[in-house]
Amino acid sequence: MWIADGWKEYEVIDSSQGEKLERWGDYLLVRPDPQVIWNTKKKHAGWKKPNAHYHRSKKGGGEWEFFDLPKQWQIHYKELTFNLQPFSFKHTGLFPEQAVNWDWFGEKIRKANRPVKVLNLFAYTGGATLAAAKAGASVTHIEASKGMVTWARENAVSSGLEDAPIRWIVDDCVKFVEREIRRGNKYDGIIMDPPSYGRGPKGEIWKIEESIYPFVQSCAKILSDDPLFFLINSYTTGLQPAVLSYLIGTEIVSRFGGKVESEEIGLPVSSNGLVLPCGASGRWSK
Repeated sequence: MWIADGWKEYEVIDSSQGEKLERWGDYLLVRPDPQVIWNTKKKHAGWKKPNAHYHRSKKGGGEWEFFDLPKQWQIHYKELTFNLQPFSFKHTGLFPEQAVNWDWFGEKIRKANRPVKVLNLFAYTGGATLAAAKAGASVTHIEASKGMVTWARENAVSSGLEDAPIRWIVDDCVKFVEREIRRGNKYDGIIMDPPSYGRGPKGEIWKIEESIYPFVQSCAKILSDDPLFFLINSYTTGLQPAVLSYLIGTEIVSRFGGKVESEEIGLPVSSNGLVLPCGASGRWSK
């Protein structure tokens, strides 16, 4: 498992009974997590006095209960700054486990000693975009939600990257890649974080089990002649690490050589030494 253990301002403190107790900077949050199926004792005092608690509804969805939490606050990861706020479906605007991937491709960008063009697809609030830009890449950030792109741009400003070579584009990822193929544009690194299910800005439907393989095929066509890396993140339980390896190996290794590694990614739990699984990632590098 690849473990995101480089955080100083984020921490999973404990986990039990379908929930996790987290520290986000100065604030404690309790949020549901489907991986937490054990019922150990909730000994940490934070369980009883969190700043906010997201309650999952048996009918689906859920809602926040706030005690003492600002509408927005910040945390830092190394040289990056992220603006956080609680919003629908338990999220805060950041997936901390992805830091283990930011470190991986950031090192590859820095060691390339040449200009590097990166495409970040399903780019959300821009964690990977900022990590790649900070490492020295020029980045194209694609996200279907205008609000998420606005949030990502605010994170860039907070991180001192407002003048970095980042293109911010609100678009359907599949249609954008199809146009890039026609335009002949190429990228040295591609990052994708596809949802299980989603809709594009014009109602385009994405179902990962049906859409991911042809999409990877399309993305392989816009890799440069000397690409650095290709990364797929998955939160879908059906896409195990071996599946990601096969997806990438079939389309990328067959054309460019190199190697594929796929693993679960996780976050350390400080109270008991557990590592909480948070999906899987598949990585290709030359």
